[in-house]
Amino acid sequence: MKHKTPEQRLDALGISLPQVINPIGNFRNVKRVGNLLYVSGQGPVTEDGTYLTGKVGRDVTTETAQKHAKIVAINILSVLKAELGELSEITDVVKLLGMVNAVPEFERHPQVINGCSDFLCEILGDAGPHARSAFGVGSLPNNITVEIEAIIAVKDS
Repeated sequence: MKHKTPEQRLDALGISLPQVINPIGNFRNVKRVGNLLYVSGQGPVTEDGTYLTGKVGRDVTTETAQKHAKIVAINILSVLKAELGELSEITDVVKLLGMVNAVPEFERHPQVINGCSDFLCEILGDAGPHARSAFGVGSLPNNITVEIEAIIAVKDS
């Protein structure tokens, strides 16, 4: 049986990648160095441009924040698709850095970032498993619930 491409996996789930959102500062969404792509922190922004906001542990539950992290994964894939043309160019998700806008006593940061990790593994298959850090922060831009950056290895050009 032929392996499905990441795009075919997305189609099977009924997920289309949104337009890439322009950075909110003086930086790029992605920077290529050799065969590594450094994806700037992406947030939970919906297709209509709505920022998903709130403090996890007070305004937003762990489960809701986990869904927001999945949206971040979709946005990361959008950035990668725009850069590469085809997601099958990805050979490995090297590392994620996940930041959760949480109250000081919140302790479930890894469970929140699992929303991103699990989705990337589902879509990218063997290229998905990665190293990762997840921690809480006092605030994030635009009061978003979660921000995640990624380091991605791609085929040599």
